[in-house]
Amino acid sequence: MNQTLYPEFGILLVDDEASFLRSLSITLERNGGITHIYRCCDSRNVMNIIQQESIGLVLLDLTMPHISGQQLLQTMTEQHPDISVIIISGLNHVESAVKCLQQGAFDYFVKTSEEGRLIEGIKRAIRMQEMRRENQALGQRILNNNLESPHVFDPIIGCSKQMRAVFQYLESVAPSNQPLLICGESGTGKELLAKAAHQLSNRAGPLVSVNVAGLDDNVFADTLFGHQRGAFTGAERSRAGLIEEAAGGTLFLDEIGDLSMASQVKLLRLLQEGEYYPLGSDRPKRIRARVIVATHQELQQRQAEGSFRRDLYYRLCTHQIHIPPLRQRKEDIPLLLEHFLAQAAQEMSKSVPSYPPELPVLLSNYHFPGNIRELRALIFDALSQHRSHLLSMEVFRQVIGQNIEITEHQTEQLNNSPPHFNAEEPLPTLAQMDRLLVEEALRRANNNQSLAARLLGISQPALSKRLKKSRPVE
Repeated sequence: MNQTLYPEFGILLVDDEASFLRSLSITLERNGGITHIYRCCDSRNVMNIIQQESIGLVLLDLTMPHISGQQLLQTMTEQHPDISVIIISGLNHVESAVKCLQQGAFDYFVKTSEEGRLIEGIKRAIRMQEMRRENQALGQRILNNNLESPHVFDPIIGCSKQMRAVFQYLESVAPSNQPLLICGESGTGKELLAKAAHQLSNRAGPLVSVNVAGLDDNVFADTLFGHQRGAFTGAERSRAGLIEEAAGGTLFLDEIGDLSMASQVKLLRLLQEGEYYPLGSDRPKRIRARVIVATHQELQQRQAEGSFRRDLYYRLCTHQIHIPPLRQRKEDIPLLLEHFLAQAAQEMSKSVPSYPPELPVLLSNYHFPGNIRELRALIFDALSQHRSHLLSMEVFRQVIGQNIEITEHQTEQLNNSPPHFNAEEPLPTLAQMDRLLVEEALRRANNNQSLAARLLGISQPALSKRLKKSRPVE
């Protein structure tokens, strides 16, 4: 039996009544999907089990022979403050409950408590423990500034600080069973990041991906939940849904921002209850896959418009990653250029060409609305037309523009954000502003005068003339 245990850490059940431990174990597994369970009937063995196993949560009885639950609670809070303790006692005394909570217990339940309330309380403790462990792991990685599994990110080309921070965060949250929301513009590599998250999770099951954009409510339900024979006209045999196919692994839902409102309700119920009904069935099935979703939409804006449920958003964003657009990590462009040139050359059975040194500079001054996908398309197109020993820049100039025209996005930024001047200081002269603009253009063009001239919207001779005339301002 190769089944991923939930949660990642162990849950220790402590009670001197073996029959109660068996009953509680079955309840947690059947109704809560909680399978990573240890049982202990002798309170004298509790601390040894904690030393030997990775225990994150203890469900503890109070009235036991040898060592009482009250004594164990005090010992655990002193020696293992990182372990959460929930009291499940036969005593319905307010004084006992208050004392346990003051000693550091996470919660207190009476054995006759409603089953649903008990399971929800245990799941709440599990979520808190998962977040605590993930925050500790993330903080440690940030302090060490290292990656434990750098090879997992090899398909994601990037050396920028922004991407390294994304990788470190992903390593911390990948083992979690909570949903992961990946945001970013089209073409930034959200699916590659989902694959990395699945690989890092070490889940035994597969990664199952589906693009939910454009799926109507019935198709969405059938695709995810499956159906029983006779559920609808044409359903001649039962079919498992993608949730079942992803059991023990990861279910990746791409373009979640385009999901219809009716389908959003179904997804919310799945995440809240942890169970679903195949079409035509009255018997629920439990989800045994981690859910990762991705979108290029601004979900907060969609909420304001009334087209995306707020409660679903809060369910999805327990862990959230934003992939920065290419224009915000331009130091990755030379690496991507080399990578896609090699990839294109291999697919076209050509040798990898050399390219003009000004090409990376030209690319770094382009906005790239299509992000990495657009850069890849440009490089493949350029190599398909390649004939000489040096890669021509013509394809890039045709798309980017001979004069590298200011994009609509940049124009909007300029209109909305005029230059700021200190009101307590005199305005710079036109001559000073001229020199500052020339210096900035040369910096962006890596001292390539031809490219700097295009950035300024003037000819290269005009720029040369300005440089000859320039003198330090007195």
